[in-house]
Amino acid sequence: MNEIIPSLIANKLQISERQVSETLLLLNDGGTIPFISRYRKERTGGLDEVQIADIADEYKRLQEITERKETIIATITEQGKMTDELREKIDAAWVSSELEDIYLPYKPKRRTRAQVAREKGLEPLAKMIMSQKVTNPDKISERFLSDAVPNTEEALSGARDIIAEWINENGAARNTVRMAFSRGAVLSSRVIKEKEAEGSKYRDYYDYSEPLRRVSSHRLLAARRGETEGFLKVDISPDEANTLDRLSRIFLKTSNESAKHVEKALIDSYKRLLKPSIETEFAASSKEIADREAIRIFEENLRQLLLAPPLGHKRILSIDPGYRTGCKVVCLDEQGNLLHNETIYPNPPQSDRTGAMKKIAHLVEQFDIEAIAVGNGTAGRETEQLVQNVRYDRKLQIFSVSEQGASIYSASKIAREEFPDYDVTVRGAVSLGRRLMDPLAELVKIDPKSIGVGQYQHDVDQSALKNALDRTVELCVNKVGVNVNTAGKYLLTYVSGIGPALAQNIVNYRSENGMFRSRQELMNVPKMGPKSFEQSAGFLRIQNAENPLDNSAVHPESYPVVEKMAADMDCNVSDLLSDENLRSQIKLENYITDTVGIPTLLDIMGELGKPGRDPRDKIQVFEFDPTVKTVDDLRIGMVVPGIVTNITKFGAFVDIGIKESGMVHLSQLANRFIADPSEIVSIHEHVKVKVIEIDRTRKRIGLSMKESDIEQPTTQQPTD
Repeated sequence: MNEIIPSLIANKLQISERQVSETLLLLNDGGTIPFISRYRKERTGGLDEVQIADIADEYKRLQEITERKETIIATITEQGKMTDELREKIDAAWVSSELEDIYLPYKPKRRTRAQVAREKGLEPLAKMIMSQKVTNPDKISERFLSDAVPNTEEALSGARDIIAEWINENGAARNTVRMAFSRGAVLSSRVIKEKEAEGSKYRDYYDYSEPLRRVSSHRLLAARRGETEGFLKVDISPDEANTLDRLSRIFLKTSNESAKHVEKALIDSYKRLLKPSIETEFAASSKEIADREAIRIFEENLRQLLLAPPLGHKRILSIDPGYRTGCKVVCLDEQGNLLHNETIYPNPPQSDRTGAMKKIAHLVEQFDIEAIAVGNGTAGRETEQLVQNVRYDRKLQIFSVSEQGASIYSASKIAREEFPDYDVTVRGAVSLGRRLMDPLAELVKIDPKSIGVGQYQHDVDQSALKNALDRTVELCVNKVGVNVNTAGKYLLTYVSGIGPALAQNIVNYRSENGMFRSRQELMNVPKMGPKSFEQSAGFLRIQNAENPLDNSAVHPESYPVVEKMAADMDCNVSDLLSDENLRSQIKLENYITDTVGIPTLLDIMGELGKPGRDPRDKIQVFEFDPTVKTVDDLRIGMVVPGIVTNITKFGAFVDIGIKESGMVHLSQLANRFIADPSEIVSIHEHVKVKVIEIDRTRKRIGLSMKESDIEQPTTQQPTD
């Protein structure tokens, strides 16, 4: 590792160089972000997972620049043009654009106009004109006439082509244009002729312009999508006259005839070479910024969705609603195993409501059902209301469960492996029931992009998106912890230090040997080496283990610390877990060592007070307004309950119990200015909203969450 890299990262992230160096050592030693942030706080100075991830990302970027430098140095050396001064410049460059500017004059090129002119022997003429000491370039150019250069105009034109390339490769010129873009570039878009009707969804961008630095991520991504789909022409440009004026100050030394040729070459260089090059650079950088913002929003939405409250291990009756093909009903045991499945037909065209209600009541009694899950897709509201009207022999909770991504899971390889003998409808219903039990354990089986909580997720860098979402899933899984005796291999895969192969080995070992009785027994699993155990053990839970710490987030490496605490208090570990008074008497400073400091000791004490407790909130039953079933039931001014289903930079989407989700624009979230919707709402939050706009043609519903709009809890004010 280059010695300067920790310093560069520290300066950029405003973290001490020692913290960066220690974190990089841990990462390079195979440490995972969840493990390092949780169990190595003394070494990192208490960095959280976001800061550690930032260090890892910045290190990767700098490593890529290092590799690029090696390629550049090798290319220039091969050309025989490497000098000590040039080598120093390359070594000192840690910004990609700066590095590429240095390399540009040496970069192998296609056969350019300047190259053609050089082949015709016009480079000496270009040098004389560029010096601007020649007062009569027309006369001088006659010296360079040949069969390839028949007249002075061609000679001067070729010389200007060479000068234009020199200007393009000049670092000061590129930085001047770059600064002009940075300060005043405007992004504009225009509709492509005769595409107006076909591209109507991009109507807002048919004649659009805005300073690039103010363009929001969703607007930029929308404009770029319209360009990709062939409906828009997008341009990024600074003020041309001002930029050319700044360039002239660099290159024009006099006002003679040579200077006029240099000026002409300068204008050509700007329009043909410099401006397109820097525009491409800013198009890429602005897209990268927009991507990061969109990915950040997606990450936060996904985090909230994965950490949604679980119902827990209960016997579930789950229904995947439908019309013509009926509603698929499955019954699951406490572990999510399929006990029974069949189809009922309460909705049109069969409309066998009575038979369906009898069947549901019978299944609830037969399989000792404790809760019912109903998918919120097609026919979801009708089916949910039917289920609510059934007379049961017990008290039941009924939940509406999001179907986003369920069809993706149903047809996936994972679903076929889990249920090889059942069709997609049964798999979908099972998945909905399991989502109710434990959203995290079920949603890890689905590509996060298919869960429906993103913003322009198909337009952003797919590699960056995948890395970010995979990391989010990993952090959520390890934050909650995993019961090693009940978790499937797909959930285990995301545990720190455990990949797909080791996850499968854990499941196989469990099948062959029964439940794990201790964390130490994990070492018997094939391929579970000391490093994998170190990274994973603290995140794996074993309920009813002989050592109660095995069901906690206390890492096995810290068991001796807890055992010493218990011995000093003249009790056992179980007593420490159950007796708050005993724990309050512990003096943490007595247990500080070279490797265990106050941060770790505070974490241990916190965990002793709540071993194995799920950090997620408790689930709540939600009911939509029973009078609202379709968009035609809505009236301006109605106040209705809803569930936040997605958050974007420009607002939040809210499910109000009909097919179309409503939209609460950023300006309608509160009575005060809001910069980010996540300040106000979160995924799956139960809210009250007021209907302020209904566009039945486009099936769009505008909502408000301003306190002044929803202070009256009425559901109907029929003033359409």
